[in-house]
Amino acid sequence: MKVTLLGAGAWGTAMAAQAARHLQDGEVCLWSRSKQQLEDIQKSGENRAYLSNIKLPEGLTYESDFSAAIQRLSSDDLLLIATPMSGLSETVSEALKIAEHPLNIIWLCKGLEPNTALLPHQVVERESKLHAHGITRSYGALSGPSFAREVGAGMPCALTIASKFPQLCEKVQAVFHHGNMRVYSSDDLVGVELGGAIKNVLAIAAGIGDGLDLGLNARAAVLTRGLAEMMRLVKAAGGKSETCMGLTGVGDLILTATGDLSRNRRVGLELAAGKSLPEILASLGHVAEGVLCSAAVGDLAKRLGIEMPIIAMMREVLSGKLKPQDAVKKLMGRDPKIES
Repeated sequence: MKVTLLGAGAWGTAMAAQAARHLQDGEVCLWSRSKQQLEDIQKSGENRAYLSNIKLPEGLTYESDFSAAIQRLSSDDLLLIATPMSGLSETVSEALKIAEHPLNIIWLCKGLEPNTALLPHQVVERESKLHAHGITRSYGALSGPSFAREVGAGMPCALTIASKFPQLCEKVQAVFHHGNMRVYSSDDLVGVELGGAIKNVLAIAAGIGDGLDLGLNARAAVLTRGLAEMMRLVKAAGGKSETCMGLTGVGDLILTATGDLSRNRRVGLELAAGKSLPEILASLGHVAEGVLCSAAVGDLAKRLGIEMPIIAMMREVLSGKLKPQDAVKKLMGRDPKIES
């Protein structure tokens, strides 16, 4: 089986390495539009820009020609998109224009489309309908609690592949379920996608609480009530609320909201320290999906008539309309509610 990963950032590189450790030499291809980046990776044996000091498998191949990266695939192979959520639509569109065979598409990004509040699978379905030439054979999301650096280093990890196509789940498990990585399957694409999107926003909220030194009690409250908000929206959107209690919900939430490698948590910490959002994002060097996602999640919640007070406060903070300290006061000043 051949695998192409589009996007040589930290996560795309880590997952390419995981696949290449199991498949035969030359079967896994990592694409980047930057020839210079790929030349440096091949020379040094590591992705020094995004995943430094982690040696990549020798059998991993590299490609800067987008057409070649797509055309190497047959209808039985896998195409994984490791771009940020904002690049999903364009990447799928271009791949479908070039593909000579039906594509099996997996996305690794977590979030909603900023301007439409569409879930990733809805974006893929939209682009598939717009391109009569390109055909999407199957599609799904690979998600779960995972820091790229740890995956790249081969440390233990568990993910979930969500798809309505059982054979696709089996393909993904055949490629990635080995060594220190376990891959579970799910048919709840909506629940898995929303869990991955919402947890990023909640991680920023948790980072703000920690940065303001509000204590561990406050962090527990944010995560617990945030999880309740996640479950409400997932159910209203047609997913299964119990999915939120698995790897792609509470598992990913705990990791992203408490782990020091979390970019979204770092955004919250820096906001609490009084730094501006543009300044924070410029210093990250990576994408923090929760920043753009907060407004989209809020829009979806409004459309479905779901109350999400923590998400609403984070939207105000990230848009610059509310200071972190004032958001805390507004949340604590809300009327009493029944927990369930």
